[in-house]
Amino acid sequence: MQKLIYTLVIAIASFLGVQAQEFQGMAVYESKTSTSDFKSRMQGNKEMTPDMQKMIEERMKKAFEKTFILNFDKSASVYKEEEKLDATGQGNGGMRMMMSFTGGGGTYYKNVKEKSFTVDKEFMGKEFLIKDSLPNLQWKMESETRVIGGYNCFKATAIKPVSKTDFRNFRPRREETATAKPADGAAKTNLLDNLEMPKDVVITAWYTPEIPVSQGPENYWGLPGLILEVNDGRTVILCSKVVLNPKVKTEIKAPSKGKVTSQKDFDDAVTKKMEEFREMNQGRGGNGTMQMRIGN
Repeated sequence: MQKLIYTLVIAIASFLGVQAQEFQGMAVYESKTSTSDFKSRMQGNKEMTPDMQKMIEERMKKAFEKTFILNFDKSASVYKEEEKLDATGQGNGGMRMMMSFTGGGGTYYKNVKEKSFTVDKEFMGKEFLIKDSLPNLQWKMESETRVIGGYNCFKATAIKPVSKTDFRNFRPRREETATAKPADGAAKTNLLDNLEMPKDVVITAWYTPEIPVSQGPENYWGLPGLILEVNDGRTVILCSKVVLNPKVKTEIKAPSKGKVTSQKDFDDAVTKKMEEFREMNQGRGGNGTMQMRIGN
């Protein structure tokens, strides 16, 4: 009798273990980054024609308003931009590179059990495979609650160091700083001279314990429930749909193509190239916005 009970316990435990491994979910996120301050700067720029402003605004909208799909299980997830047909013919390398540095353009895999992530990025025509540890955000649990998509959510906040290679983090400099002239007296015409990057940013997240996985969009994780919304002041990532245990399972695996590097080494390489770009374009006539290749 004891042997039979022991066998049943082992069988039930094994069944539950398989069920936990097979659990999978899918969440759709809409990401939008505010560009109002950039638009106001462009409107005040006498060197920029209305047609140029319109073209840049359209391309900024394309780069800063996106839809992502998160496929997740208990220990890992894959976050990827929803594929869309580009009817404008702008799907070239310049646009892909820009997408890569505005939160898209690659496959973001994270394993919360191993506390690691892998993401593929394209820069200057080269493929990189960034492998590193997940950021250890010190979440502060708040008392506020709200309902998102029918799920009861709780608020959490954290201070996050800013990535130097995420263009969404750029802020226009204050007017008195942006209009300052370099030592040689030449006016600053390069867009990068009129932008600055903060050292850190306050993150507000809303998570639901009703979906008990420590997952979320991009590199956000570490809360006792799926993160349904993230807000850093400029960018809002909001979940618009959740499907638990979909009939068609998605393989959750890390990307494997590209030159393997760490996040720091990748950031350093990109920062160096951006500085070279800034110096190369320093003092040139015309508008630096066009030289930055926001589009093709």
